[in-house]
Amino acid sequence: MGMSVTISAATEQDAEQILKLQFLCYQSEAALYGDYSIEPLTQPLDSLKAELADGTVLVARLGDEVVASVRATVDTDGTAKINKLIVHPRMQRHGLGGRLLDAIEAKVAEGSGAKSFQLFSGHRSEHNLRLYRKHGYEPVATRRVDERLSLVTLAKGATAGAFVASA
Repeated sequence: MGMSVTISAATEQDAEQILKLQFLCYQSEAALYGDYSIEPLTQPLDSLKAELADGTVLVARLGDEVVASVRATVDTDGTAKINKLIVHPRMQRHGLGGRLLDAIEAKVAEGSGAKSFQLFSGHRSEHNLRLYRKHGYEPVATRRVDERLSLVTLAKGATAGAFVASA
C-alpha cells in the first residue's frame, strides 16, 4: 500500500465516511443473521453526529480515507461501553481491529478514568468474539434477542488482571 494507517479522534467532517464504512462493514453481519434492519444499517447521519459529540470516536485513516472506526461512551459507574468497531473488508485480518480496540481503551481510560470495559457481539460472529477474547474480554452475559440472534456481552477491567464485570 505504501502508506501507514494512522489512528486519531474523529471529527464531524468524518461522519459521512464513517457512516458509509459502517454500512459496508455490517453487510456481513446482516447476512449472517438474516436481518438487514439492524441499527448499524439504518442509523441516520444525525444520530452518528450526536455520537461524535457525546462520546469518544476514533478513526483509522489510510491517507485521507477512513478505513476503520470505533466508538465508546462511559457510564457514571465508570464502565466504558465500546461499540461499532468496524474495519474495511480489504483491511481486515491485519491487526487493525486490535490496534483500534487498544486505542479506544487507552483513550477512555485516560480521559474519563474508566474502571472497566464492556462490549457485545452476536453469538455467531466468531471473528469478533475471537478478537475480543484475544484482548482480554470474557463473556459475562448472553441475551436472546430473537430466534436468530443472541447478544454476547463481554467485559474486562481497565487495569491488567483486574476483571470487573458490571451488571
